[in-house]
Amino acid sequence: MSSSVLYMSMSLDGFIAAPNDGPGNGLGDNGHRLHEWFLTNADAGRRETTTHLAGVNRDLMNEGLASGAVVVGRRTFELADGWGGDHHDGVPIFVLSRQPPETTMRWPLVTYVSDVTSAIGMAKEAAGGKDVLVHGARTAQLALRAGVLDELQIHLIPVLLGQGRLLFDGMQADHIELELLRALGGPDVLHLRYRVRAEG
Repeated sequence: MSSSVLYMSMSLDGFIAAPNDGPGNGLGDNGHRLHEWFLTNADAGRRETTTHLAGVNRDLMNEGLASGAVVVGRRTFELADGWGGDHHDGVPIFVLSRQPPETTMRWPLVTYVSDVTSAIGMAKEAAGGKDVLVHGARTAQLALRAGVLDELQIHLIPVLLGQGRLLFDGMQADHIELELLRALGGPDVLHLRYRVRAEG
């Protein structure tokens, strides 16, 4: 059965991007530090394979790349230049957006959806039983609030950024319980996977 899973690298103090993130600087100033556990260079926008990785880091990257669909917020999608229209292996990409797409960001695999519940539902159907990879802080928050985010895979990096973009900044005062499914240590990263507990 398909699960929707947020995959996110995060600093110990909760930041997913350093200050001044934006076009051409998607992870902010020195924010590439958050992705060094899987990238071989400082260019976080470069497409990489997992052949250079070993052990648990390689296993976790391969797990994410085995997903059958992607749901992503429009800002994250555009900062990543839409991954050139193919996140991995030709899986469908569902972009959460209330605005029509730019003509330069239209690709056959990409569908723009205005509602997070619809986006997750469409992605699960398209994933054919595989997990759905979720990207973007705002998308994660909306999915949590709507009750359609099943799990969180946090790659916790031993660094304090002090400022930047927080994963759960501006969250409503909802009480959401998580169940730790696993904790795996890799070189310079702790991989934490949680299940979102159903209310009641």
